[in-house]
This record gives sequence, C-alpha cells and structure tokens, in this order.
Amino acid sequence: MNMPMKNIPQVLFLLHLPPPVHGSSMVGSFIKKSIHINETFKCSFINLLASENVSDTGKLITKKIIGFIITLIKILKHLIKFKTDACYLALSTTGVAFLKDTIIIFILKKFKVKRIYHLHNKGVNLQKNNLLYCVCYKFVFKDADVILLSKHLYDDIKTFVPMSKIYICPNGIPDNTKYEINRNLVDTNKDFNILFLSNLIESKGVYVLMDACKLLMDKGLKFNCYLVGGEGDITQELILKKINFLGLNNIVVYVGKKYGDDKTDYFKKASVFVFPTYYRNETFGLVNLEAMQYSLPIISTFEGGIPDVVEDNITGFLVPQRNIDKLAEKLEFFINNIDKAKEMGRLGRKKYEDFFTLEKFESRLTSIINSII
Repeated sequence: MNMPMKNIPQVLFLLHLPPPVHGSSMVGSFIKKSIHINETFKCSFINLLASENVSDTGKLITKKIIGFIITLIKILKHLIKFKTDACYLALSTTGVAFLKDTIIIFILKKFKVKRIYHLHNKGVNLQKNNLLYCVCYKFVFKDADVILLSKHLYDDIKTFVPMSKIYICPNGIPDNTKYEINRNLVDTNKDFNILFLSNLIESKGVYVLMDACKLLMDKGLKFNCYLVGGEGDITQELILKKINFLGLNNIVVYVGKKYGDDKTDYFKKASVFVFPTYYRNETFGLVNLEAMQYSLPIISTFEGGIPDVVEDNITGFLVPQRNIDKLAEKLEFFINNIDKAKEMGRLGRKKYEDFFTLEKFESRLTSIINSII
C-alpha cells in the first residue's frame, strides 16, 4: 500500500553568502550546504550580500544598488511562483542594510509569508530613540519570530519583541580538524605563540592586542604573535606602521589572509587564541569556536554572546574591552602557566564537541523552523 507523502514545508532562505567571509556569511554557507536542512524543507536560497570585500560593507555604491534591485526581482519571482510557508531572513539590524531589509520585509508582508529572523548582529537598542529606526523596527518585528545566538542578546531587541517570540540557537561549525584533543601545547622550552585571526577591523581589538604585546616585551617575556586576516578599516600599511612604532618587528608578524591548510597551520602552532573585540555589533565570535577545535585557551571580551562560548576562568579568560593591562596580565599568566593553558584548551575542545558542532547547529535550527511553521 502506498503511504501518503508528507507535506514538506517550502522555505525561502534569504542569506548572507561569501564573499566577503565573515561570521554571518559562513553560517549562511553552512545552511545552504546542509543536507539535513535541505532534506527537511523544500529550500530556495537567495544571497542578500552585495559587498565582495569587507571594506565595502556599509557603503552605498552603484553596483550594490543594482544588485539589490536584482535581489528584489528574484524574491518577487519566487513568491509569485511558489506558495511559501516561511521565509528565513538573516536580518541586518542597522545601517543601509537594515533599510534594504525593511523593503524586503514589506514585500514578504504583502504576500503574507511567515517571517523568521536570524540575528547575527545587534545595535537595535542603540537606535531605538531614532524616530525613523523606531518606526521601522516596530514594522519589521511585528508578528515575526526571532532567532538569537545567545540569551545575552535579548536586551538589544526586547523593546520590540516579546520573549514568547524568541528562540535561542547558538552557532556551530564543522570539525575540519579531527585534531587530537590532548595535543601537547608548546612547552616552556619552545616558542609561545599568540594567534589573532579576524579581518583587520580596529574594533576587533587588534591594536589592543599589539599594545599588550608591547607591555609583555618590555617585561622581557619571550613570545611570538601572529596576526591573520584580510584588510578592513586597517590596511597592511597601517598594521606594519604600528608594529614598527611599537618596536615589535621581531615579535609581531602580519601574515595576511589564510585559508584551508595554511590557516590550520597557524592554529596548530598557536599556544593561545586572542580575540579582544569591542565591535558593537559583535554577537558571537564564530572564530572562537575554530580556536576551541584546536584545544586552544581563549582570551576574549564581555561582548554579545561571547560569554556563552568562552567560560571565564574555565576555557579561557574574558577581559574588559580595550583594557590593555588586563589583556597583558592574562597573556603573561598563560606564558608562565603552560599546564593551565593546556587544561583550559582541553575543556574548550570538550565544550565545542558538546554544544557547537555543525550537526548540533543544524538540528537546533531545523527544529526551531519546524516548530514555528
């Protein structure tokens, strides 16, 4: 006897896809490639990103305007052709990108499509007293379901979204390492290597790290620091000028962008991963998960959902933003306490396996979308 076919929900995914490579676009790529998600829903994917470089983000240029018009046409064609049960939207919350998303949401509302927003940035609370933004936020969030990366992020949107419409879904990433959890971290007779990996955006804390390295150098401590990432609002010229100004030429090295095995090599030889961000839209710090895969202890900041990822005094340390002295103090602790660094790194790897694998992320996200539909 033929069994009746299950009705599979039709979901339109409006994602951020690379390039450029950043947290939201990486997650968008994971979703698009997910076998589990594609088998659970009838999926259609449209890329919302028009910037090809990090330095173009937030700028209004002719190419991006044309790209946005093309995106609107694609969305309209899909909504006309298919009965869409829900739209998953990687919503931008501020700037030109938010205003563009507001236009998209106007169209979705006209077609009476259930809206699910996945927030990979923040800033709503900073703009809520701006009349234009306030009106737009009320329109955008009315009757929508919202997925947050951490419970710590709810304060940013609580003025416009009731708790009953909130779902928590921390990010996850694929384990590309299968790396030995109990690896031997650098011992006291070898180099101590500090790793920073992010696009060179000043608010990601790269200058703060360099100033902390200056303090460590002046104390006579031996270490190396590798800066890995593409140019953002800080260029290669500026970073090299800063290195020279601080007298860190033989200690701090900027190596540019690294991908695949080249990036893996820097994680493997690192002793500690440092991400001293004070970026006001930081929500999660996906790069911290990459470091946890390699059993690295982490030093980061109290920003966004990072405290859900890095447990202070357990898998690493959280330091106040822009506090050079505190950052230097924690780095000095690891330099002088290699065994403690290894222990924290192993606990970080265990936490990654328990909570932040790609499979766990896909399962959580699928379950949330299903429950909303």
